[in-house]
Amino acid sequence: MPVTDTLKEFLDQKYLEYNQPGFIEDDPVSIPHLFSKKQDIEIAGFWAAVLAWGQRITIINKCKLLFEMMDNAPHDFMLNHSESDLKPFLNFKHRTFNSTDTLYFIQFFKEFYAQHESLEEAFLLPASSSDHFIRESLISFHNLFFQSDLAPERTRKHIATPARKSACKRLNMFLRWMVRQDDKGVDFGIWTNIHSSQLICPCDVHVDRVARKLGLMQRKQTDWQTAEELTAALREMDPHDPVKYDFALFGLGVVEGYAR
Repeated sequence: MPVTDTLKEFLDQKYLEYNQPGFIEDDPVSIPHLFSKKQDIEIAGFWAAVLAWGQRITIINKCKLLFEMMDNAPHDFMLNHSESDLKPFLNFKHRTFNSTDTLYFIQFFKEFYAQHESLEEAFLLPASSSDHFIRESLISFHNLFFQSDLAPERTRKHIATPARKSACKRLNMFLRWMVRQDDKGVDFGIWTNIHSSQLICPCDVHVDRVARKLGLMQRKQTDWQTAEELTAALREMDPHDPVKYDFALFGLGVVEGYAR
């Protein structure tokens, strides 16, 4: 369905309404906003995105507890922790994310940051101009994350991949936080080698319902192709920054109950 000027005007208005600092406090994006060091923001943002299911206040509290165990210096903790420093994490749990998953995440970050300056490097591909860059990037990242022989099989469910047809809502949300650049104060824009035009819209249940009601996607199930279909419609309104409309769709769904 072609995007109308009326719909674009409506969503542009809602984007401006919800892309502002007042949005931060009650959202998981508040967790990386607790930090100023680039690597701390990356680690906190990644973990907050991965744990972002359930009630938002619970997600936020669990993340705060997690980083308190790291003395609120996650990057330093990853590089310099001792074996005994890991003991408190044996009791960490959020829904189906447990201590096994937590310890593997820590191990991955320890090994990765020992060799790399930024987590952005884990998402980069040689052919970064590909029309399907994010799809290929997320598949590559999943393979990198679990390349260790010690990777627990159970932890794989916490890192989605388009290879399993997942919409990858949480990872796309994390990429939005890291990549989008504006002066509104919500998204960080600290990664510069991935462009906003390449991003895929996070397709959670609220965004999904609103987008369907507005006629932005027709595909019945919600999977990777659905996320691409939605993003293609959003690109008609802004080809340079399509996922800015995530603010509008999410706000309409969560705050206004638009499609309930």
